[in-house]
Amino acid sequence: MPTVELHRATLPNGLRVLIAPDPATPVVAVAVHVDVGFRSEPEGRTGFAHLFEHLMFQGSESLEKLAHFRHVQGSGGIFNGSTHQDYTDYFEVLPAAALERALFLEADRLRAPKLTEENLRNQVDVVKEEIRLNVLNRPYGGFPWITLPPVLYDTFPNAHNGYGDFSELEQATLDDAAAFFDTYYAPGNAQVTVAGYLDVDETMKLVEKHFGDIPARPTPVRPSFHEPIPGAERRRSITDAHAPLPALAIGYRLPDPGTELDSYLGHALLASVLGDGEAARLQRRLVHGDGLVTDVSAGAGLMGSLDARNPDTFTITAVHPVGVEPDQVVAAVDEELDKLAAAGPSAEELARQVARWSAALYQETDREVYRMLGLGARELLFGRAELAVELPQRLAAVTPDQVAAAAANLRSAGRGVLLVEPKGEQS
Repeated sequence: MPTVELHRATLPNGLRVLIAPDPATPVVAVAVHVDVGFRSEPEGRTGFAHLFEHLMFQGSESLEKLAHFRHVQGSGGIFNGSTHQDYTDYFEVLPAAALERALFLEADRLRAPKLTEENLRNQVDVVKEEIRLNVLNRPYGGFPWITLPPVLYDTFPNAHNGYGDFSELEQATLDDAAAFFDTYYAPGNAQVTVAGYLDVDETMKLVEKHFGDIPARPTPVRPSFHEPIPGAERRRSITDAHAPLPALAIGYRLPDPGTELDSYLGHALLASVLGDGEAARLQRRLVHGDGLVTDVSAGAGLMGSLDARNPDTFTITAVHPVGVEPDQVVAAVDEELDKLAAAGPSAEELARQVARWSAALYQETDREVYRMLGLGARELLFGRAELAVELPQRLAAVTPDQVAAAAANLRSAGRGVLLVEPKGEQS
């Protein structure tokens, strides 16, 4: 991945600024990352972080509803937002000449979104429909990112449904929304990232012009979401009326990427060795060899690698025929992990997976929006946007012994096993 030039600043109101000039592109990308995600929402208000993301698109004191959309699209740009475990982001990509427009729009809603009863009720209905579409009425909906955490974790922040419970979403009030905004959308709890075809000094002046007068508020202290690793296997079954075949997910705890990055990356490459491509171990064994499953995958991170602080989850998921017992699949996975723990992957096997990772990273960051979002998220979560640039080199430095250690780590700790049954009563 090409080197990147980074410039950092902090405004008097606490807002952090990251600027990454890229003269090779004709566009600018702007994002606001807010340090609040699923894990920070209050008990009794599951799904509130995601609901609030929707509310931030409903106008502001300066702009009526849909005006933000018209300004971006009228300039030939794109926009969106997303909610993650530990952050929420809002972003747009516009022609370079429209940089100030993008900064004005993001500052305007960070300063004073239009929180009204009408907007709240409307967006609760929108989120409920989204849940119906993506979870309730879809085969394997919410599997495993919603359904696995309650098996592996005990605390509300780590175990609850980040999409939200209908009854709790319906009970959300304007006071809840105002309190959430005042607490978590303080300038000191946010970061602005600007990347693309820009002049650094002029961009900094524009950021100060549009964001500098947002009043400072107390910045919340982020609690630790740490909890002990289970000492043994935990197992739970759920039913899925839409699933054509049984499925299972195995979840393990990942090392802390903030303090044990090399170990974390060993686990990331272990996931690739197990599940990425037709030559991956679980593909060869479970799909093509024993015929135990119709599909299998592995991943480091519920929502992607390096997308959350500690704790996060290593997952192995599989869909299998009705006649195959889940314990057959779990036993085969354990055997493959034991083999890797004993001997590690071959140098050629590991190099192949590093090449797959690197190719995917280069392809993704070829688009300015993904490069900017990667820089912004790593800066917010770990204080080092450079991680997004260093990742191919860091992965290439991972050794077979580190992957073997990762496999041994999974076999030595407790885990959660979630079974999905196409029919029958939930246990």
